[in-house]
Amino acid sequence: MISDEDMRRRDAPHAEQRIRALTKSEFALLQAEIYRQSGICLPNGKKALLAGRLRKRLRALNLRSFGDYYRLTKRDEAERRTMLDCISTNETRFFREPRHFEFIERRVIPEWIAAAERRLRSKRLRVWSAACSTGEEPYSIAMVLLKHLGASHDWSIEILATDISTRALEKARQGLWHIERASEIPLEYLQEYMLRGTGLRADTMKVGLEARAVVRFERFNLHRDVLRDGERFDLIFCRNVLMYFDAPARAATVERLSDRLAAGGYLFVGHSESLLCRDERLNCVKPTIFARADRRAPATPRWSMLDTAGIA
Repeated sequence: MISDEDMRRRDAPHAEQRIRALTKSEFALLQAEIYRQSGICLPNGKKALLAGRLRKRLRALNLRSFGDYYRLTKRDEAERRTMLDCISTNETRFFREPRHFEFIERRVIPEWIAAAERRLRSKRLRVWSAACSTGEEPYSIAMVLLKHLGASHDWSIEILATDISTRALEKARQGLWHIERASEIPLEYLQEYMLRGTGLRADTMKVGLEARAVVRFERFNLHRDVLRDGERFDLIFCRNVLMYFDAPARAATVERLSDRLAAGGYLFVGHSESLLCRDERLNCVKPTIFARADRRAPATPRWSMLDTAGIA
C-alpha cells in the first residue's frame, strides 16, 4: 500500500510544475505592493529571489501563478502579512556591532548616572529596538543595561522590541537558541543572564527571567504604523533595515524615529548605513551613532541617506 507521505513525494514535482514562472508583469505588481506595504524596495534584479521566497507559499495555497497570489494579497490582510514574513531577512546575532555596546557602557551609561545624580533626569529608561528580528538585539541591550543599571541600582528599564515579521517575533518571544550561539555572548553576560538547558535540552540555551522581564515584543511596520503613546526613547536601535528602503522611505522613517528620540537620546544605525543629516535635531557622534540635540527641531526638517556599503 502507498502511504500518504509517498503520495506527497510522488506528486511534489508535479505540484512544482503547476506553478507558472513569475512573469515580468507579475513581479512588477508584487514589487509595488511590497513597497506600498513595507517600504522595502526590491530592485529588478531580485525577481528570482522573490519567486524563490514565495513559491513555497503558492504551493501551500494550491495556487498556480504569482498573479493569483498577488490578487489574494490584495483582498486578504493576513496573507499580506505572511507575504512580508516570506520576504523578510532575519539575519542577526547577539552583540552584533560590538562598538555600539561599548559606546553605551563607556559613554552613555556614565552620562545617565551623572545626570540622575544631579537630578537632571529620572532613573526610568526606555529603549526601542526597531526591527528586532529574532530577539538577539533587544536581549543584548537588556543584558548591558541590567548589569550596570539593574534593580540593585534603582533604575527602571523598559525595552520595546518590534519587527514586521510575525515569524521572527514568535522565535524572539521563546528566547531559545542552540548552545553554539553562546560564543556570540561575552562570558560575563552569558553566565549571569543565560540559562543552559539540561537533559534532552542540553544543547540549548534560554534567556533568563531577569532579561526577559524588561523586553516587550510587538509587531510593528516602520513604514506604516504609529506607536500608540507619545513617549520618547533614550535609545533607538534601527540597524540594517534602512538599507532596504529607497530614499523617500528612508527619509520618512528616520524622521519618525527622530520624533521618538528623547532630547539627548541616541539613534544607532547599521554599519553599512550612514545618515547625511540636515536636521538640527540629530548630531553625528560617531559613525552610525547619532544624538538628539536638546534644542528645538526646525519646523520643516530635511533628510537624505547615504548607503556607505562598498565605499573605501
